Amino acid sequence: MAPSTTRRPSWRTVTPVLAVAVLGLAGCTNSQESSDVKGTTPPVFTSSPAPAGLETGHGGGHGGGGGGGMQNPPTESTSATLKNSNGETVGTATIGKVGDHLEISIEAHGLTPGFHGLHFHQFGKCEPNSTAPSGGAPGDFLSAGGHLQVGDQSAHPASGDLTSLEVRSDGTAKLTTTTDKVTLDDIKGKALMIHAGADNFGNIPSRYTQPGGATGPDADTKATGDAGARVACGVVA
Repeated sequence: MAPSTTRRPSWRTVTPVLAVAVLGLAGCTNSQESSDVKGTTPPVFTSSPAPAGLETGHGGGHGGGGGGGMQNPPTESTSATLKNSNGETVGTATIGKVGDHLEISIEAHGLTPGFHGLHFHQFGKCEPNSTAPSGGAPGDFLSAGGHLQVGDQSAHPASGDLTSLEVRSDGTAKLTTTTDKVTLDDIKGKALMIHAGADNFGNIPSRYTQPGGATGPDADTKATGDAGARVACGVVA
């Protein structure tokens, strides 16, 4: 019998498409199959370790917190409870020394939406319907005096002026700000005040004129930033 001339197919002749398919199947392992068991979803970080603070089991929020609060650990801190003229608590403030400056973190509620002036005032008095040290008609928290000025500071904005507090439509607000114009020793025993209106920080262009033709900011603008009445006050412990 003559030998058969039929040749068995060689592995070398397998088409590239089939080779790719085989390799693709070989690349899948049971350890990489998806799972419908809760808590077994693979991590999204595939080429490097997860950023600090995002590892499994750690809460979110800046500074390792979980929302709100100071962004950096203070070396020393104090606080103030902010109350309105009815004696109701409307906010809290935490003030800490971080390096060469202070970091102030405020949470508030029950306020009118919009921007509100925020300042440290001269005296640690939060008395409704009180009279200012200079005299005059009584008003809420006037006994706290004017904006805090440190040493021989007399420029505007004043030493105690802070970033304005923006209140959302639901009456709540949260602010973390910093200042290096005052120290903890400067503000302890002083008042932290929230005003009814926005603070312009005495920034009135000279093109505006006062009655009588005088130009520039008037005395009231320099003293209060036109922030208006005082709606909440707290003595820094």
